[in-house]
Amino acid sequence: MGREFIDLFDHWAESYDQAITGKDLEYQEVFLNYEHILQEVANHVNGNVIEFGVGTGNLTKKLLEKGTNVTGIEPSAAMRDIAGEKLPNVPLLNGDFLDFQINGPVDAFVCTYAFHHLKDTEKAEAITKYSSLLSKGGKVIFADTVFKSEEDKQAVIEEAKKNHFLSLAQDLETEYYTTIPVLDEIFQSNGFSVQFKQLNRFVWLIYALKL
Repeated sequence: MGREFIDLFDHWAESYDQAITGKDLEYQEVFLNYEHILQEVANHVNGNVIEFGVGTGNLTKKLLEKGTNVTGIEPSAAMRDIAGEKLPNVPLLNGDFLDFQINGPVDAFVCTYAFHHLKDTEKAEAITKYSSLLSKGGKVIFADTVFKSEEDKQAVIEEAKKNHFLSLAQDLETEYYTTIPVLDEIFQSNGFSVQFKQLNRFVWLIYALKL
């Protein structure tokens, strides 16, 4: 359920906000237009929002500025501590994409840069759960690294290795980055209409509306 990466996040917590600035050449394209990507997600939601993978609270801040009622779900204690210092009035709960508690109705589930921590079978389980919790018109708005096809994914990995971006290549090979056709099938089979919008070379906005 993505919790196999918690140690990584605990280690990364203190330096995460520096990593997203683009100073790390290996991940420069991954985090290109970072603030715009967060804003794209926030722009599409209102009401009661559950945010998965809060991290250090960067998306959470934009959601609050939009006027949403946010509850954050984050499995890393170190990340929760940092987000809590920034946003002391936001409920930040220990949980993950599949194991979480909510109180009351939910209008949207949101996340940036984290859904790839789930295997495709777990992604399907998660979307099935969200579908059961959302009413008609409810939304799932995620932004994450996704590929048009497995061939495109392998080509990017080979390019990373050629450029000696070995950490990026290992990341792409180790975590569970998926493809648009896989996500399209998962969402549609769970009663969503879904659209994909590319926001940089790696990251796509996933806009799913409960029918």
